Amino acid sequence: MANMKAVQVAQAHGAFEMVERPIPEPGPNQVRVRVEACGICHSDLLAKEGFWPGITYPRVPGHEVAGNVDKAGSEVAKWKPGDRVGVGWHAGHCFVCESCRTGDFINCERGQITGLTLDGGYAEFLVVPQEALARIPGGLSAVDAAPLLCAGITTFNALRNSGARPGDLVAVQGVGGLGHLAIQFSSRMGFRTVAISSGKDKEALARKLGAHAYIDAGSADPAEELRKMRGAHVVFCTAPSGKAIAPLIDGLKQRGKMVIVAAANDPVPLVPTHLLSGRSIAGWPAGTSKDSEDAMSFSVLTGVRPMIETFPLERAAEAYAHMLSNKARFRVVLAVA
Repeated sequence: MANMKAVQVAQAHGAFEMVERPIPEPGPNQVRVRVEACGICHSDLLAKEGFWPGITYPRVPGHEVAGNVDKAGSEVAKWKPGDRVGVGWHAGHCFVCESCRTGDFINCERGQITGLTLDGGYAEFLVVPQEALARIPGGLSAVDAAPLLCAGITTFNALRNSGARPGDLVAVQGVGGLGHLAIQFSSRMGFRTVAISSGKDKEALARKLGAHAYIDAGSADPAEELRKMRGAHVVFCTAPSGKAIAPLIDGLKQRGKMVIVAAANDPVPLVPTHLLSGRSIAGWPAGTSKDSEDAMSFSVLTGVRPMIETFPLERAAEAYAHMLSNKARFRVVLAVA
């Protein structure tokens, strides 16, 4: 049996280790993907540190996978070898639980998660259920597609479901791994886009990405600045800081919505009177493989691209540390093949 290279974590809090593993065989409803690129996401620490409930080891992380179909199971009709495909966070669903019966596959009670409940893309091959696959459109390279399968789909899907309409003011908090994509998606969806970050150093980049205005939260009250613009229809929070998120609630217009996609660990203090005008606060999960296809197709149509730094698979540990350092600009991608 032929072997492949993979980077795994043998136990919670363990080190990354390069190993040789047998190339996995797909089951009847599964597809084997030859990995070309895999993005490194902050959520990979759930596998690295053992924070995901019930995770088993050894585990290969990685849920931003771009590659091509290498082998399809006997019951797979849609996919054939050579098809360019991506695999994101959502790696399959049961089709029979209450969430699935209503079409809410992302909240499946027994949903699979790439790199957590099954092995992910820090490897030359992976096997996933066929419903996990998203078709990568022409004009999008594997290294560009990979971050769109997590950071991209999360920001794209949340924005298009935010309730904002073309011409509405959307404020994007944070110009980082999520924020630099959110700014691009927001402006290309026709929203009047305001970027918010601390310091003047990111203003030029924010405007280059498509922001129509920039607020330096280090020298001005961002909520007050938004109120001067008659308030935001949507405040889109991408930087994981509850302390930075909380004041922005007061920058919403009446019946405006705060959408949080940043996984902040600290609380977001809330004054209930801020919500009495009909303002609301919501989070948003990533999405299904169909949502990933939509995000990638929209990116090709409008020219949205992630800003990336690439590393070879053999330097996965270094790449992961670079991501955690917050020095990456802005997504780190393993170029596997």
